[in-house]
Amino acid sequence: MTFALCIAPDPASLAALIGNRADHILGGAIVGANPPLRPALPWSAIQAVAAPLLGDSSAWIQELWQTDEDCRTGEFAGIAFRRNSELLYGVLRFDEQNFVGTSGQLPLQTATEEAYRRIFALLDRQSLPYLWRVWNYFADINRETDGLERYRQFNIGRYNAFQACGRTAAGAVPAACAIGLRDGPLSVGFIAGGQPPLAIENPRQISAYDYPAAYGPRSPTFSRAVLITLAQQQSLFISGTASIVGHRTVHPHDVAAQCHETLDNIAAVVAEANHHRQGPSFSLNSLTYRAYLRYDSDYPVFRDVISQRLGTDTSLVCVQADICRHDLLVEIEAMATLPARSR
Repeated sequence: MTFALCIAPDPASLAALIGNRADHILGGAIVGANPPLRPALPWSAIQAVAAPLLGDSSAWIQELWQTDEDCRTGEFAGIAFRRNSELLYGVLRFDEQNFVGTSGQLPLQTATEEAYRRIFALLDRQSLPYLWRVWNYFADINRETDGLERYRQFNIGRYNAFQACGRTAAGAVPAACAIGLRDGPLSVGFIAGGQPPLAIENPRQISAYDYPAAYGPRSPTFSRAVLITLAQQQSLFISGTASIVGHRTVHPHDVAAQCHETLDNIAAVVAEANHHRQGPSFSLNSLTYRAYLRYDSDYPVFRDVISQRLGTDTSLVCVQADICRHDLLVEIEAMATLPARSR
């Protein structure tokens, strides 16, 4: 069984990508400030990331996970999902206002915990128990409410769900990102499977789940990357990565330096993953990237650094969005798939 990420930048490309193979599409995301409706897709396992694309703020792109098996649609406890024999992709959206006053906790914390509890319940029911990669989006990530930054509220809820559902909150945890949008619900997209992921950490950084208490009551629950090994391929999911060395932000006011440091961190993760490769190595140029910039005015500088480091043919989607720390200007996530063995 194989799966791959495909990107369509316009309706014509989307129609050509789907063709007569809609049954082989696992799910995906629409990214852009004004994404279209989904008339070509007869199911709702699509995560809407309402953030403007840099370079063309009115544009949108569609990301789709294609597999070589038929997929079927399901719904469980508000989660829309698609699955085949080995993979599951799901999307859940929660309005935080529905959690105001519940359990005596902050709404975002409660909504996050409930979201992850439902995800784990779904995976157990579907006998695909391993959470590989998660994309988390919610409004005002850096705003403080009731004395606690919203990103830290999110981390408490996520950690509580891992603990309540008997999941480890350190070590073998999924790759993830948590990104702030201008508004909208808590949106969680995820991909899971029947094979356990191999967690990859970065020797240049302290693991996020081991961050000191200065970063909040609960550390973030994610690995720097995960490597997925299937019979025919290995896939590398690299979490949202930023200009952090050890546990501290470096170059807090310099977007070019933060871009370079972020790419250095991604390179370190790729090198660690290659210790476990079966076949040709992953490289920075083999990755598909999604980048988040706090300020759209930084886009020309960011683009120059990317061209310098990765060339002009890099597969990159760049959006304007907020990062999990006030002093971070850019975050980059990436993935790649290669054959499991050299041929």
